[in-house]
Amino acid sequence: MHTAEFIVSSARLAELHECSALLRHTRQRAEEIVDEARTLLAEAERDGDAERVPELTAQLEQARRSYCQVLNAYMILCRRISAERQEILQAQMEADRHAGLTGVA
Repeated sequence: MHTAEFIVSSARLAELHECSALLRHTRQRAEEIVDEARTLLAEAERDGDAERVPELTAQLEQARRSYCQVLNAYMILCRRISAERQEILQAQMEADRHAGLTGVA
């Protein structure tokens, strides 16, 4: 791997890690929102608040859908990070092979 390619790959990997951290935070917040929506619905059901139950049920379902979208994005990004790392490692091994290194000490 040429130095310039390595720098670009490393920078791309760093950006992916930053995105991952942001999505991880977003995923945690989305999880909290689902828990809050579930709690509000349970309270309305317990209190027999027939007017709020359908509205809160819809809000809980929307919160779950949003959480699933964030979770899917997070998983896709994690897979991309793994693939990027693998590409970097393979390129480094190829460069070492071309340099005459066997990897055996």
